[in-house]
Amino acid sequence: MNKLEQLKQRSQVVADTGDIEAIRRYLPHDATTNPSLLFKAAQLPQYRTLIADSLQWATRHGGDSSTAGTAKLAAMKLAVAIGTEILQLVPGVVSTEVDARLSFDTRATIDYARQLIALYEQAGVPRERVLIKIASTWEGIAAAAVLEREGIHCNLTLLFSFCQAVACAEAGATLISPFVGRILDWHKANSDRDDFSPEEDPGVLSVRAIYHYYKSRGYPTIVMGASFRNTGEIEALAGCDRLTISPQLLQELAEDSAPLAAGLETQIASEPRPAQPLSEAEFRYQLNRDAMATEKLAEGIRNFVQDQERLEQLLQAEIAGREDVVKDSKVV
Repeated sequence: MNKLEQLKQRSQVVADTGDIEAIRRYLPHDATTNPSLLFKAAQLPQYRTLIADSLQWATRHGGDSSTAGTAKLAAMKLAVAIGTEILQLVPGVVSTEVDARLSFDTRATIDYARQLIALYEQAGVPRERVLIKIASTWEGIAAAAVLEREGIHCNLTLLFSFCQAVACAEAGATLISPFVGRILDWHKANSDRDDFSPEEDPGVLSVRAIYHYYKSRGYPTIVMGASFRNTGEIEALAGCDRLTISPQLLQELAEDSAPLAAGLETQIASEPRPAQPLSEAEFRYQLNRDAMATEKLAEGIRNFVQDQERLEQLLQAEIAGREDVVKDSKVV
């Protein structure tokens, strides 16, 4: 077996892409998307029909008559349309992200997530097959706690610190996405080292610590390692609940027939949970103490917002170029 096949025997493999052809090629269990991936996907010719349909729908259903308002609504619809296409190819779930501009607004995050789920259900997709991706801010985690009680399952993303992981577990999040490669990036940029072995990779060590904490204390929240820079990081986390991997790294694993590395320890002794949940003040203090996590969380939100805005600009250009067609088109 190649390394990808070996990995699938130990962890659920998730495709970190919105490219349907890549998903068809590597047959992952689940798929994750984000604004950056959707912006790239929207430029592929195979998505022209989905873009047109999303613009038609937004034009008919938008309460905001402005071009910007229509594009914003169309972007939401397009994310659901691509997610629905992906779910025809994977047996598991797809992750769809809340607008990152809402990362510090609990109520708006809840409302946006409910809208996403409503659109999926209108498309015939049950909510059990969707994970709503939310940035792991205090406000985002609070929103996830509410949504989980409503049966809307959440993927807490942009997770870089241990305190974020603790708060997510205590909120009852279905899944977390601790980022590996971006942690490594920070340490390379802020130290005199430019090379780390997989066993000393700070991103790998972070996920291992979180995984041990969850399993030793019986938290059901799924740990899904994300944001990998190389296959060595992936192998070092073999055995983690899930791993979301880019098409490029999936290909590298599929082309390598060597034995897979040992991965992380999965036999873990039980330990007691904390007597009191993490408070907001303590969460913010711990996050502030961690320069890497503070910087990478802020940077991640900024980058997702930038790509969300670029996607909306692309859709605005489509509206400007085909306004008459959209007005005369049939409602989808």
